Amino acid sequence: MLQKIIRTNLSGTTMLLRLMVGAVFLSEGIQKFLFPATLGAGRFAKAGLPNPEFLGPFVGSFEIICGGLVLVGLFTRLAAVPLLTIMLVAIATTKATVLANDGFWEMMHGSRTDWSMLLGSIFLIVEGGGRWSFDRALTRQR
Repeated sequence: MLQKIIRTNLSGTTMLLRLMVGAVFLSEGIQKFLFPATLGAGRFAKAGLPNPEFLGPFVGSFEIICGGLVLVGLFTRLAAVPLLTIMLVAIATTKATVLANDGFWEMMHGSRTDWSMLLGSIFLIVEGGGRWSFDRALTRQR
């Protein structure tokens, strides 16, 4: 089972996607703790999500932990699953209102980072951490 999770492609360029996805999520997670009123619980309350005082730190913790794992390429597939879920919820809860109120193009403009993180997470789930990852190093040892 572990072999299936850490199996990865041999592409060196996968690291570029890992760096993009991991750095954005790690940064966003840290900011949820540094600026809770605007980027953490306050943002979740503004979006109308339940229990924002719990949800802000909960999501922030997953972004920090999973973003860090993606950055180094350790259990990349497994770490990308919660990040994919976070992005699906973010798009559904924040961009649906923009679509309804301001139209398609405003929603697309406002969600460009969301789509990048969503598609980047899907790519990492499919391909794994790539040549320069801890996942690759673990598969070589076996």
